[in-house]
Amino acid sequence: MHVLNKVRHLLALAALISVATPNWLWADELTLTRAEALALQHNPAMAAVTKNAEAMAAIPSQAGSLPDPTLSLNVMNLPVDTFSTTQEAMTQLQLGVTQAIPFPGKLELKAAAAEHMAAAALNNQQEFRLVLLRNIRIHWWNLTYLNKALSITRQNQSLLRNLVRIAETKYKTGKGLQQDVLLAQLELSKLLEQELKLGAAQNSQRAELNALMGRAASDDIVLADTARGTFAVTDTTALKRWAREHRPMLLAMHDKTLAADSMVALAQKDYYPDFKMGAVYGIRSGTNPATRQTRADLASLMLSMTLPLYTDSKQDRAVDQRMAEKARAEFSWLDAVNQVDAQIDSAAADLRIARSRLSLFEQGILPQARQTTASMLAGYQVNKVDFLNLVRAQLSEFNTDIQYWQQVSLAHQAEARLAAAAGKEHLQ
Repeated sequence: MHVLNKVRHLLALAALISVATPNWLWADELTLTRAEALALQHNPAMAAVTKNAEAMAAIPSQAGSLPDPTLSLNVMNLPVDTFSTTQEAMTQLQLGVTQAIPFPGKLELKAAAAEHMAAAALNNQQEFRLVLLRNIRIHWWNLTYLNKALSITRQNQSLLRNLVRIAETKYKTGKGLQQDVLLAQLELSKLLEQELKLGAAQNSQRAELNALMGRAASDDIVLADTARGTFAVTDTTALKRWAREHRPMLLAMHDKTLAADSMVALAQKDYYPDFKMGAVYGIRSGTNPATRQTRADLASLMLSMTLPLYTDSKQDRAVDQRMAEKARAEFSWLDAVNQVDAQIDSAAADLRIARSRLSLFEQGILPQARQTTASMLAGYQVNKVDFLNLVRAQLSEFNTDIQYWQQVSLAHQAEARLAAAAGKEHLQ
């Protein structure tokens, strides 16, 4: 039993050293704040949506501008027998400019629709930012839990190896049973299998976290040790109200509704004609035979317009299309509001359950597990508790520690999902 107590003291000392070690000794440790910064800076998808927002912001000024004028260079009435520019009076070299002019109000509506779509793209960028931060936090806390679980499992393995040695020693001296040795070896094998499963899950989470930070999936990650943390008290009614006013996804969908409204008005404007104005200057060569004077140049002015004659098959259908698109945008917004409310309720419920479980662990399960192990150990030392119960008590304590950190991870993940659902970077 002296060996067993020594092992427990060494494990406790190792945990104390880990907590007391200053952060500056671990320069390569990854904190959650650092992981978030790396993701925002290097995530390729984040860069893509940012560039998309920049591209959309360049469209409104284009949509609101007049079409480029047309410059024309023409040769009119050139005789094909001589190709002379002086033979015929109407032969002329023409220089013309033509400008298309949409019906008043059309350009403004096109620009307004493009501005709303640009605002939607910017809100989509902010939405992606929230989702990226949420995913970083989820994977970071998953990896934190797996690291804790692996550390606890390895500590348990070390303790069980010592229990195996103790059981073997007692068996050889005739004071123990062979079944105690076999039991300890079996539990040790189970822990080795558990370590393999946890290691595989750890590699998967590490790869996911690296990908979010824009790094190679195989890059090593050393997480900074973290405490349990505190959790915000949530008011789902207030969060839903905030989400309606600030959630970027909902704002983007509202912008798309406004854009659709502008497109409806633009389709209604198509019942009116568009115009085209032009001016042509004709240069003539040679002299007038009657007056023997140089032929005068000619100037022409033009005005044309479209005739919306096929309204039944064109303009009417365009208005119907735009009205349907506007209705679709409005229904999509309502559906998104309902989904956001469901996300907030779900994440808030998960957070409340995780907080309650953590309180139960801290105030009841963890102390009881440790007291049970200590009691079993004391009883085993005076041969009042058999080896099987001691091992089970020890394993139960370690499993309780693992479950505790799993609840810590789940609580932080629920908090991350709740913040993103409400359209906030942080709840507190």
